[in-house]
Amino acid sequence: MNALTRMWHDGRRAERIAYAVGAVLFLSGLAHAVVLLATGGSWLGPLSMRKAVTFGLSFGLTLASVAWATSFLTVRPRLRAVLLGAFTAASVVEVLLVSVQAWRGVPSHFDFETPFDTLVSMTLAAGGGVIVLTVIGFTAAALVEPGPDAPSLRLAVRAGLVVLLVALATGAVMIGRGVVAARGGDPQLAYTTAGSLKPLHAVAMHAILVLPAIAWILRFSRWPETHRLLVVKIAVAADVVLTAVIGVESFTGVDPLAAPLPVTALSVLAAAVLAGAGGYALTGVEPAIRFARIPGGKARGR
Repeated sequence: MNALTRMWHDGRRAERIAYAVGAVLFLSGLAHAVVLLATGGSWLGPLSMRKAVTFGLSFGLTLASVAWATSFLTVRPRLRAVLLGAFTAASVVEVLLVSVQAWRGVPSHFDFETPFDTLVSMTLAAGGGVIVLTVIGFTAAALVEPGPDAPSLRLAVRAGLVVLLVALATGAVMIGRGVVAARGGDPQLAYTTAGSLKPLHAVAMHAILVLPAIAWILRFSRWPETHRLLVVKIAVAADVVLTAVIGVESFTGVDPLAAPLPVTALSVLAAAVLAGAGGYALTGVEPAIRFARIPGGKARGR
């Protein structure tokens, strides 16, 4: 808990704003989930309140994750503030517009029925472009600058940002496909073609939280850095395999829940290894932070 508190107090102004905004967006997603459950609305389709739920939860979590993970990068303060500020603003716009359209009972994407709906759809696409550019900026800094002193954390942040770019690129493809289909007079095809890539988009989106979190937890372990780096390498490899398998399924139109048994086994194994790496990291924490009181009021580690 003290470590989490220090993250807030030691964070730069742009990071604290991102954390606060991320929390608001996440709570927005939870609030819409309550509304959806209370009203008995559908969880499926482009008109579902589900989109306000998923956008709020996902953007809230991703914004906070990006702010935290990139805090370890050696980026000039002004550049960091610009990139993170743009990411924060774009995240707010995305969640706000999707929520507005959900309450209006109209699609948020690929809707060109009225001038306002067209403006919303184009603004959402532009906001996605801003998010892509900011993550490219952070990724370039992560790959070029020295980054965190610990090689394990440096690898985790770099890998998390690269996989996040895969998620954002997938989102761009989804939007491109959907706009072409909608402009061609077939809005239903727009939602179908874009929706087929959702599994890849969802899986790749949160590597920026999972991988740096594992490396961060390992910092409190009793193990030397060489061992921590090995654990992070295993986690990164598992995440890459999982993302690749889901990616192939998405682009070939295979439902992950109905994939051939060998493919399903590979994705399940990769997910298990990734979860196992996180669990293993936690097993090393307790001995490293446990203290016993000895006579005289002094603390001694054991």
